[in-house]
Amino acid sequence: MRLTSRRSALRPAPTALPSVVIVGRPNVGKSTLFNRLTRSRRAIVGDEPGITRDRLMGVGEWRGRSFQLTDTGGMLPGNDEEIPTAIFQQAQVALADAAVVLMVVDGRSELAAPDLELARLLRTTGKPLLLLVNKIESERQTADLGPFYRLGIKDIFPVSAEHGQGLEDALNAVVAALPDASTEAPAATADATETRIAIVGRPNVGKSTLLNRLLGENRSIVSPVAGTTRDAVDAVVRRGALRWRMIDTAGIRRKGVTRLMAEKLSVVMARKHLEQADVALIVLDGAEPEEGGVLSLDATIAGYAVEALRSCLIVVNKWDRAKEMGRTQEEYKLRVRERLKFLAFAPIIFISAQEGVGMPKLEAAIGRVARERHKRVPTAAVNRFLASVDFARAPTPAGQRVRILYLSQVSTAPPQFVLFLDRARPLHFAYRRFLENQLRQAFGFEGTPLLLKTRIGKQTAARGR
Repeated sequence: MRLTSRRSALRPAPTALPSVVIVGRPNVGKSTLFNRLTRSRRAIVGDEPGITRDRLMGVGEWRGRSFQLTDTGGMLPGNDEEIPTAIFQQAQVALADAAVVLMVVDGRSELAAPDLELARLLRTTGKPLLLLVNKIESERQTADLGPFYRLGIKDIFPVSAEHGQGLEDALNAVVAALPDASTEAPAATADATETRIAIVGRPNVGKSTLLNRLLGENRSIVSPVAGTTRDAVDAVVRRGALRWRMIDTAGIRRKGVTRLMAEKLSVVMARKHLEQADVALIVLDGAEPEEGGVLSLDATIAGYAVEALRSCLIVVNKWDRAKEMGRTQEEYKLRVRERLKFLAFAPIIFISAQEGVGMPKLEAAIGRVARERHKRVPTAAVNRFLASVDFARAPTPAGQRVRILYLSQVSTAPPQFVLFLDRARPLHFAYRRFLENQLRQAFGFEGTPLLLKTRIGKQTAARGR
């Protein structure tokens, strides 16, 4: 393996901010440093080596200078196994556009051959290179930095990423090494119309391949090894005036199967990112041989999205292989609707992320669902609709009928309606479902959940006093 300063064919999208890249062996504290400098908990941190695999990006700021900070997976030069090789390639992509490189080593352990080889490779790039000796928390440790000069890096900074010690001097050196601020393109302002889209599903259903296909670059590591993605990897996709922040989450497993601490944390983070998204792409493996292709775990994951009130798209991936198995879209749709009855409002899109089949339909569906989530219907139109509905057809048990005096949409994302009733009684679930179906037939709301809340009409309340 070798590192070069040439631009890679897999280079990330250009950014207005100069790039500062964190590299080092596994378990030296890179993710802890990333979290501290970005003032976030984006990266999963733990004692298990090799937790970070994909590139994570955030924004750091020091003394008025902002920079893009990239956390890379633990690098092991010379390791030809699949995952370490992919991590090394992802790091090389980040280094291609780096303005400054921070090599992190563990100050509590002796230098190892991979440290020496990595330092040698980094020096050949010609990039400004700083050495951060991490986990230094006492003056005695600071005095023992002599061995680290063997790495051939002039600028050495003893730091504690966990406690923030020593970072001021290191950040001063980072800012001093950045290009002149006057040469930078103006940073993009935050886009209030940005749609956050979480890609969720079981391990190995093709979530990372889908992200890479949407981006047109290898942003996430793709491997047949289940559980390759651990941190949530996000990147921005632009389609004309639309701006989507795609978030590739870790595969969600059953609790009994998730044993490693990193895997448990990655599932927690996946659900957290799902709850912060606007739209969930629920990815199914169309070629899954068990249970007709839709597993109970798929239903559990879809349930998480509905509980979080996210708009949903059901994405059936690997459809090229499913067709070879003799499956048809009609029978598969029936199976999905049978197993995921609570997602009847979600469109089903068939794709092959690896081959690029079905991607225009998927992107069009994402745009529609995102718009429907923010749809607002005027009160006058809602009440004209209310007057047109034949509620005698509503399957409500005898003695539990109520009359809706009027109806109003009070918010969006997701759309929420308030029903003013003639009596204080909760709506029967069948009556509620009937009304929701009627609203969808009249106004659409494709892919988004609807919230229906009840109130007592003012005249009814006055009579009850």
